[in-house]
Amino acid sequence: MILHIQKKANIASLQDFYKAYSIEEKDHYVLITPSAVKEVDESHKSDVIASFPMDSDIQLASSKYITTTREIRFSDDLIIGGNSNNTLMITGPCSVESEEQIDAVAQFCVSQGIKILRAGCYKPRTSPYTFQGLGHKGLILLAKIRDKYGLKIITEVKDATHVDDVIEFADIIQIGAKAMYDHGILTACSKIQKPIVLKRGFGSTLQEFVQSAEFILSGGNNNVALCERGIRTFETKTRFTLDLCGVAYLKEHTNLPVILDPSHAMGYAYGVPDLTRACVAMGIDGLLIETHPTPKLAKSDASQQLNFEEFTALKKSLDKVASSVGRKMI
Repeated sequence: MILHIQKKANIASLQDFYKAYSIEEKDHYVLITPSAVKEVDESHKSDVIASFPMDSDIQLASSKYITTTREIRFSDDLIIGGNSNNTLMITGPCSVESEEQIDAVAQFCVSQGIKILRAGCYKPRTSPYTFQGLGHKGLILLAKIRDKYGLKIITEVKDATHVDDVIEFADIIQIGAKAMYDHGILTACSKIQKPIVLKRGFGSTLQEFVQSAEFILSGGNNNVALCERGIRTFETKTRFTLDLCGVAYLKEHTNLPVILDPSHAMGYAYGVPDLTRACVAMGIDGLLIETHPTPKLAKSDASQQLNFEEFTALKKSLDKVASSVGRKMI
């Protein structure tokens, strides 16, 4: 249950009584109890402004609590959620590989009117014998590119050992699919106000996915977007299966913006454009598309990254799809 509590109340006592989280807002406290609690104790009713009983521990993210999509403001002209009807395009390579490579991608982003560049510095690879990323050196390169081109930077935190570095350097923090359950990362991201893009683990249910977001929200950071990037099924001809049914659930039952990553779901560049258009047709809030100057030479995920020509053609096709469902590509 979520309770709005008057500022004059003894919030510490209430928090202890209900074994609850509390968040301080400007004119009231928000108290989040376990969802098993359905009623306010009689002795506390005078302190309660409003109460919201919940069916599960999807609470702060529930559309039963906030009926509209939460707004995330990356900058004054980059807004998703709220009343914006924007679908945000984010692109860049899987990994930062060199200054020359990431500079070429940044130039391409500027030419395409794209304002947010994605690139990984810490790579949670399946094999220990593959490229693991440039680490801190990659973060420094991204910061240099941001200053040079005026782009916002999103990069992934792999585990809690470097979460503070990523928070320091990145404008937007991506929590990868393999790190969705890392409570050190979730806790650190809950204490800041930078936007967080939380990716769904490929073996996670929707309940588990959104409850991971609750850890960030309950710590006081409202700037959380959910990213569907494909789940593991019996199919072997694609890398994963993009759960568009799950996206429909998230749009209906949560108040968080939804971003889709068709590159990781498909795993092969030939299928990314069609899958992207299907994503946009669902009226989503954002896209993560992998782009590389020379995909066949990429040090990670070479098969799924679009070259600049392919991305340009894809981007041109999206405006009509977006407008057909009342959205605007930004």
